[in-house]
Amino acid sequence: MNRKAILLVEDNANDEYLTLRALKKHNVANEVVVARDGVEALDYLFGTGAHAGRDVRELPLVVLLDLKLPKVDGLEVLRRVRADERTRLLPVVILTSSNEERDVIHGYELGTNSYVQKPVDFAAFMDAIGQLGLYWLMLNQPVPTQK
Repeated sequence: MNRKAILLVEDNANDEYLTLRALKKHNVANEVVVARDGVEALDYLFGTGAHAGRDVRELPLVVLLDLKLPKVDGLEVLRRVRADERTRLLPVVILTSSNEERDVIHGYELGTNSYVQKPVDFAAFMDAIGQLGLYWLMLNQPVPTQK
């Protein structure tokens, strides 16, 4: 994975498919690495488990993080990302179906960069993902890679 990649943390196969389709439709050519639960996401980011030996200095440009995940939920993933010096500045966008106020507040308290509720409508979902891709990959200035 190179510095131009996206880490999509999503356990719902339909949402994964729609997200990948929306990124492609909006000409986002960046590599997308998919983690299907919180443990897999943390293993990827920290080079443990199945990803032992991965160069953890190569971080994604952005993490698109669902909240309702098996094994380790999204808020705990965010907590661990923010607690580690290597990943604390990594842009994390919560992308979830939850519109519960406590999830929004807790996400921001833990340091999410953005909280986006997944639109139920197909066209709105496609547009929202396209806008996320445009902003985080084209407009946003990423934190410089630290040596």
